[in-house]
Amino acid sequence: MSHFKAPPKKSLGQHFLTDRSYIDRIVLAVNPQPGDRLVEIGPGQGAITFPLLRKHGELTAIEFDRDLITPLMEASEGVGRLTIIHKDVLSVDFGKLANGERLRLVGNLPYNLSSPILFHALEHAEAITDMVFMLQKEVVDRMAAGPGSKVYGRLSVMLQAYCQVTPLFVVPPGAFRPPPKVDSAVVRMAPKPREDIRVNDHARFSDIVRAAFGQRRKTLRNALSGVCESSEMEAAGISPDARAEQVEVAGFVRLANLPHASAITD
Repeated sequence: MSHFKAPPKKSLGQHFLTDRSYIDRIVLAVNPQPGDRLVEIGPGQGAITFPLLRKHGELTAIEFDRDLITPLMEASEGVGRLTIIHKDVLSVDFGKLANGERLRLVGNLPYNLSSPILFHALEHAEAITDMVFMLQKEVVDRMAAGPGSKVYGRLSVMLQAYCQVTPLFVVPPGAFRPPPKVDSAVVRMAPKPREDIRVNDHARFSDIVRAAFGQRRKTLRNALSGVCESSEMEAAGISPDARAEQVEVAGFVRLANLPHASAITD
């Protein structure tokens, strides 16, 4: 085992994966191929980093915790070529990092930052082949939920409009040090080809989805007042009396793609 012992920092939401069988399953899920550009978010003690490095030969890691950088670099000697970017992942431009190629992202994401990291990755989806992330199981459930589910929401719609989301397996608290209070799960997200993404105006789509789920108990007629007219909802095949969680992803896309009434009259 190349990874080292370092005390987890509560302030950074660190829970280090230590169970070998789950580490092996994650590496198998990533299944790096020759020529892949692997980028790991938050390598921690290197539990996933070093098995990937052994299998693939090189890897770029983004680590915010300065105290982990030297031990990671030292532990990587003789294993493979490890490049570490010492930054907050939300400030990393994946497009620039890809430099004309496509990245494969992997990581055990800090629970308190998982949604912002997912949305940040979405902004750079064209530079990404796929993402294999470990997150709270509850977040993975939301990411993959379909209409009618209690956990179907903004995250589900935004991610599924741009990516194929596939939950892979659950990881229990005992696989980590210290054990988190919740189950985790591993999920694969594969950005859709540009021609399969039907969204014409990304900002408009995002605004509609945010407003629709911002007051999820209200009917869309009320939740979207000021954003869309009832006639627009009907034109998109959506009942203004429906609630956001009843509308499929394609319905929100159709609504966002309509010529906007107020934009026409402006």
